[in-house]
Amino acid sequence: MSGTVNSCRVLVLVKALPQPSKTYGETVCCAGVTANRQWKRLFAIRFRHLSGDSSFNRWDWVQFDYRRSKRVTRRESCHVHEEPIAVDGKPLPEKERVRILAPMIVQSNEAAAAQGDSLAIIRPRNTHFHFKPKNPTEIAKERQAYQRAASQTKMFDKELAELDPSSFEFRFKFEDGSGRHDYECGDWETHAMFWRWRRASSEAKTLRKMSDIYNDQYPQKGMVFAIGNQAKRPHVWQLLGIVRLAETGQGELL
Repeated sequence: MSGTVNSCRVLVLVKALPQPSKTYGETVCCAGVTANRQWKRLFAIRFRHLSGDSSFNRWDWVQFDYRRSKRVTRRESCHVHEEPIAVDGKPLPEKERVRILAPMIVQSNEAAAAQGDSLAIIRPRNTHFHFKPKNPTEIAKERQAYQRAASQTKMFDKELAELDPSSFEFRFKFEDGSGRHDYECGDWETHAMFWRWRRASSEAKTLRKMSDIYNDQYPQKGMVFAIGNQAKRPHVWQLLGIVRLAETGQGELL
């Protein structure tokens, strides 16, 4: 890892599902963009252990220190020092979001890869949110993975061991400049939405409500996808964030 410590301020766009890690316990893929529209991928963030001034959400400006890891080839990646992470200012107002993000929209993951990017924003077309139940064996394996991660380091408490995987796999079918796709949704907010509404209502009502949001409300109002590729398999792209963003023809042509 490089010994140089850098400072950065980003607008948070991506909080992906927690992933069990042998090295870091529970980590979260977080990513955002700087004021001059440069992507930054923050790792390894243990989001459950960020609190107070360090807790952040989508549309927050976050200030942090980081180093570059020699083992990481993706230019956006930052090995973050967790302790100094702090929310810097108020969340970005809705009227400012199009101004910053619209010029960053690319036609497809192929267009992003051609630019050497491992993160991108696309404007999907003909989207369809759908879901399918996970089988009990799959859920049990995910639950055990969290429990193993929690037991592998003394830094983690029972929250990780008790983290319950979603009982459904959420997906989006959509079109972009490279064709038709069907991506699994790794957006943490989508899964949190399911559990929050499921606790207050029935499973069937929760799924209908989610379908209404993602198949009707968001497409009508405008949405973009934050996507990213895998470090070990750069040709494999994933849906990391579903972002409400109004459409504007002129800005997205810049």
